[in-house]
Amino acid sequence: MTEAKGEPRRLIVLRHGQTASNLKGIWQGHLDHELTDLGREQAAAAARAIASLRPTRIVSSDLSRAHDTALAVAAASGDLDVAVDERWREIHAGAWQGLTAAEVGEQYPLDAERLVSGEDFKRGGHGESLAELAQRVRPAIDELVDGMGPGETVVVATHGVTGRTVVAELVGLEQQTAWRVLGGFGNCHWAVVEQGRSGWRITQWNASAEGL
Repeated sequence: MTEAKGEPRRLIVLRHGQTASNLKGIWQGHLDHELTDLGREQAAAAARAIASLRPTRIVSSDLSRAHDTALAVAAASGDLDVAVDERWREIHAGAWQGLTAAEVGEQYPLDAERLVSGEDFKRGGHGESLAELAQRVRPAIDELVDGMGPGETVVVATHGVTGRTVVAELVGLEQQTAWRVLGGFGNCHWAVVEQGRSGWRITQWNASAEGL
C-alpha cells in the first residue's frame, strides 16, 4: 500500500539514550541496562524535538534503556501510551554481551575481523546474525504499518543495530548494504521514514536534538 495524497504516514525510529555500558564500549545486546544521567537528559531533549512532529503512538523495546527513552517522548507528546514489545530489542550478541569491544577483539579475534569486514554471522557464537534480527523484527514492522492510519506518525523506541535494521527493512535495503552505507545511530538519534507514492523512503538519518 502506498500513500497517494495528503500527509504521508511516518515512522520515527529512535535509539535510546546513553547507558554506562555505552560509555565503556560494552556490548549490551539483551542485557538490561538503565540510562545514565546524561542519557536521561538526551532522552528529554530528543522528546521535545520529536513532540514537534506530532506523534500519535509509541512502541518500544521492553529493555529499560529504550522503554525509559520512550516514556520521555510519551510525556512530551501529551502523555501518550507506550506499547512494549520484546521484538524491538537489540540484536542478541551471545557470549559478547557484557564484554568491551577490546575484549571481544582479544577473545574472539577471527569473529572481530569478520565483523569489521561486514560479514554476517551469529554474534558471540549463539547470538543473532543481522539476517536473524531482520526475521525477528519484520513481523513487528508489518503489524505496526498495517495498523497505521493515513498521515499518522509513530515512534519506535529501540536500539542501534535494530533501528538500522528496521529502517533497511522498510525501504528495501539489503541488511549488509545498510550496515555499509548508513552506519550507526548515536544515542538518542533517530531516523524519519515516510511513505510516498513509490514506497517508504528515508527523509532524515541520525538526526538529533543538537542538530535542530
